Amino acid sequence: MSQSDPDEREDNFVEVNFDGLVGPTHNYAGLALGNVASMTHGGLEANPREAALQGLGKMKALMDAGYAQGVLPPQQRPDLGVLRQLGFTGSDAQVLARAAGDAPQLLRAVCSASSMWTANAATVTPSADAPDGRVHFTPANLQSSFHRFLEPATTARVLAAIFREEALFAHHSVLPATPAFSDEGAANHTRLAADYGEPGVHLFVYGRAAFGWGAEEGVAPQRYPARQTLEASQAIARQHGLAESQTVFAQQHPESIDAGVFHNDVISVGNGPVLLYHERAFLDEQATLDALREKMATPLVPVRVPEEAVSLEDAVASYLFNSQLLSNPDGTMTLVVPGECQERESVWRTIQDLLLAGHNPISEVVVKDVKQSMRNGGGPACLRLRVVLSAAERAALSGRVLLTEPLHGELTAWVERHYRDRLTPKDLADPQLAEETLAALDELTRILAIGAVYPFQRR
Repeated sequence: MSQSDPDEREDNFVEVNFDGLVGPTHNYAGLALGNVASMTHGGLEANPREAALQGLGKMKALMDAGYAQGVLPPQQRPDLGVLRQLGFTGSDAQVLARAAGDAPQLLRAVCSASSMWTANAATVTPSADAPDGRVHFTPANLQSSFHRFLEPATTARVLAAIFREEALFAHHSVLPATPAFSDEGAANHTRLAADYGEPGVHLFVYGRAAFGWGAEEGVAPQRYPARQTLEASQAIARQHGLAESQTVFAQQHPESIDAGVFHNDVISVGNGPVLLYHERAFLDEQATLDALREKMATPLVPVRVPEEAVSLEDAVASYLFNSQLLSNPDGTMTLVVPGECQERESVWRTIQDLLLAGHNPISEVVVKDVKQSMRNGGGPACLRLRVVLSAAERAALSGRVLLTEPLHGELTAWVERHYRDRLTPKDLADPQLAEETLAALDELTRILAIGAVYPFQRR
């Protein structure tokens, strides 16, 4: 796994993977309906320190290989302001104790470290595709689950603090937080192009259409909710100025949603002209491929994994498609997969026989251990927000958010100082945990030099 210096690339555009740091309150609360891993591991003991170090380990491995790697901070947790808004009163310790006694699920929600999965943070359009030549960001409203609905305000501040230069970056408002405009961010969005700096086609995948569509038509998931709406995806495309010729809207297969594929990035991943996908990724597979072929300026390279090779159950358990697909200077690609892919015989055999030995650019598979994240339903691809940036745009970033050897060392030492090595849902009521977390986050904003992005810093 090797890559040249990003700033020496001829086209000057690279994809920066901004990974979310795992927060100090990482725990297994089983909050996410439709996320099989999250529901299965609810109530187990978590190790926040190990989780954060695993994430940093993946970031450093990619940085060492020459890929551009960024860092995004976690959210402020527990969110005591929301608990007070919901009627809990008293000191911080009293608010936590009352919430633990009267509404433990609320306490678990306001302590969630789910912002580590920055694929849900926003949807991004690079300057190469935008009519005004700027990079466009829309934070996801994440309205389908309460614990994630708490994230967008801080996410917007963080993105605005890092991508600050108005001449280069455009920030859009979060979509209305209603079921009709349910938006889960880049986890349901893939950009396909010949290269990062070339004009691309944006594949938006939705689970349901809010207006004029229903279960009676036989295309709705029956077991779990569809989190992304067609209307949300269309609104983001309008915000970013994308033309009809630049977009394809495809419905996710409802059977995959009912199998636990709560986001499209759990069933397909795209990079450059390559689309790696499961047979049950899209409701109308052929129409989706035809639309992409029609609109792409370069030939689409579809890499199809049939259900007879990998079942939906094995796809969800292994998170094969929630892998990072990365471009190399020689035109090949590297697939970064979670360790769970080795534990499923059908998945590992498919990686060796279909992917590595197939007629496609994937030439290398790298296995990374992100077990702490996987147990809550997030693989390597969930942990990063993809942002295509030119050299000038990278130079204009504010703060210390592009990973370097010194920054990695500082962040590792920061985790070692502030994170616990065990945390259960019962521990979330500990007022000392809240104090530890605020101290950690205050120090982190100084390390990253991003200013006062947290509510407790802005009061």
